[in-house]
Amino acid sequence: MSQADWTLDSRLAGDTDPVIDLPLCRLLAMRDANYPWLILVPRRVGAVEIIDLDAEDKTGLMAEITWVSEALREVTECEKLNVAALGNTVPQLHVHIIARFRNDPAWPGPVWGKIPAKPYADGAMQSFIGAIRAKLPLSNSA
Repeated sequence: MSQADWTLDSRLAGDTDPVIDLPLCRLLAMRDANYPWLILVPRRVGAVEIIDLDAEDKTGLMAEITWVSEALREVTECEKLNVAALGNTVPQLHVHIIARFRNDPAWPGPVWGKIPAKPYADGAMQSFIGAIRAKLPLSNSA
């Protein structure tokens, strides 16, 4: 299979809005205003675990995790970043990057299943996405 055969898992597509395609990953924003939450999905057919990526893609993934983490921290001024690749429900390899605050609804525990997702107010998601894009090093060339 070629990388042209890659498709985004329907559950990820249904819960997120696209932000930008980076060199390796599609960057998505989770539709949950409880937490500023981004997801990186390597555009590699059949990738389930980070170890499924070749050496170059592993390096690229770490670079993109760093770029996105820095952008999210700068935009949100968060107290902590949670970075995780779980995939127990959605097996397609994806990395969550979540801005955390001591007063968020799940602090200090994990965000999964704590409270229902809260929709963004009108225009707030697009504003968040625009702010993230503006902080990414490739945002003007990708």
